[in-house]
Amino acid sequence: MTQIADIIAAIAEEMRIAAERGTVASYIPPLARVDLGRFGMAVIDADGHCHIVGDADEPFSIQSVSKVFSFSMALNAMGEEIWARVRQEPSGSPFNSIVQLESEFGIPRNPFINAGAIVVDDILVARYGKDGAQKRLLDFLRSLVSAPDAIQMDRDVARQEKETGFRNIALANYMRTFGNIRNPVEDTLDFYFHQCALTMSCRQLAEVGTYLMMEGRNPRTKEQVVTPRHAQTVLALMMMCGHYDGSGAFAIRVGLPGKSGVGGGILAVAPGIASIAVWSPGLNAQGNSLLGTRALERLVQQTGWSVFRPSY
Repeated sequence: MTQIADIIAAIAEEMRIAAERGTVASYIPPLARVDLGRFGMAVIDADGHCHIVGDADEPFSIQSVSKVFSFSMALNAMGEEIWARVRQEPSGSPFNSIVQLESEFGIPRNPFINAGAIVVDDILVARYGKDGAQKRLLDFLRSLVSAPDAIQMDRDVARQEKETGFRNIALANYMRTFGNIRNPVEDTLDFYFHQCALTMSCRQLAEVGTYLMMEGRNPRTKEQVVTPRHAQTVLALMMMCGHYDGSGAFAIRVGLPGKSGVGGGILAVAPGIASIAVWSPGLNAQGNSLLGTRALERLVQQTGWSVFRPSY
């Protein structure tokens, strides 16, 4: 895998000198202060080899990348019954849009837009309680990494998410009118804001993502974290919906299941081959990491890992 180390080193150098870097998310104060010059990337292959470059050990706010993990937990909890409360389709709208909820009776298009993730969190709060859901999510993530204490929820970020999260509050209350939020709105949103405030490094995020690379199995412990069918479901939704209204373009450019967050992180998975995390805080117009997307495109061009290649 020396070749992978060389490839990502060259990618990191290209990203280092890139003039166009996007814009940081300004509506969440801690994210607005992150240095646009940061770039990190980690690749973990199916044999457990890890290659990192740049700021891959720097913790950052993973934001909506966390929706992959809460959704995995909800699938474990509910199985196919989850589709009565959240659909499986691309939205074609911004991640925080309220437009489709009225015509679709409060059922979000997919679990990766904000409304869908709030419903997923409502399911977990109903099963485990507000504090229990936070603990379960942290336990789930920490079970997948070699340094579990490094994964934290940033309470200050969560507080500021709550103070500025007017649209998410509106989404939750609107869905409550349709009966699709069943706990006290404050409890569900408290969990949602804390989930989005999870911090990880690229190394940790890639390590967490290995269960999706290995058909739902933790490659370190051999534990079946989710069923192979549920892992396939998560990956399919990452491919179709993981980059909001930029998901189609990401599928064409990169060709891997991926999930972005407004903190500038992206988790991408080449099933059976590699789990990849990249972080660059500058975002494009759709709220996805500009250089992170470009770096993943370069990686796939060099490795041929796109799931749409005949030789994959």
